[in-house]
Amino acid sequence: MGRILAIDYGRKRVGLAVTDPTQVIANGLDTVRTHDIIPYLRSFFKDEEVEKIVIGYPVQMNNKPSESIRYIDPFIKRLHKEFPEYPIEKVDERFTSNLALQAMIDGGVKKKDRRNKALVDKVSAVIILQSYLEKASNT
Repeated sequence: MGRILAIDYGRKRVGLAVTDPTQVIANGLDTVRTHDIIPYLRSFFKDEEVEKIVIGYPVQMNNKPSESIRYIDPFIKRLHKEFPEYPIEKVDERFTSNLALQAMIDGGVKKKDRRNKALVDKVSAVIILQSYLEKASNT
């Protein structure tokens, strides 16, 4: 069984999270500059056995795609082209940034550290992955 990789895609940074090999625990992996993500993933996939990729997909309250789709859809197409061997699943990422900030507050992260957008992106990726795992275990 391979790991599941989660991506919180942004125009400047990409937050990454990954499961353990048994796909039970979601852990923050890294935050990478957007223009460095493909080489980073190539290297990661060489070193780790990955079963699938889940990517946060921004949806509005009315369940319609948000404006960010115009950036994410081309990225997903590029992922399919660069890494056709990995299935890609979209996960509703509504409120993940807010949930990430709240999780950091609840975890006692200092206010100064909560302003670190790279950390917020990584925590958001963990939340995306955790919500995917919870949904998968309930089906």
